[in-house]
Amino acid sequence: MNENNFISVIVPVYNVEDYIEKSLDSLLKQTYKNFEVLIVNDGTQDNSIELAKDIVKDDERFIFLEKENGGLSDARNYGINYAKGNYLTFLDSDDYYDSCFLEKM
Repeated sequence: MNENNFISVIVPVYNVEDYIEKSLDSLLKQTYKNFEVLIVNDGTQDNSIELAKDIVKDDERFIFLEKENGGLSDARNYGINYAKGNYLTFLDSDDYYDSCFLEKM
């Protein structure tokens, strides 16, 4: 795959333990594989991060970041500082992508 087509996906996480599995599964099932996922813990007070770590297991494309709660935009901006991709996209942790979203992007 072309290194110039590396994608960073930023996923802010705050109290979404009921939704995080579907969200991360949609990333694990992407047909396009040249991406990283920056999971930004925005001070969640539930088990969202523990669930997320269990879901992605040892997949090195998933990177966990921690910060104090500052809201969705603040968490996205925080993730941007760590993104290495040539392209950037966001996925809310209570939402999901179609399996070919990154490929078509």
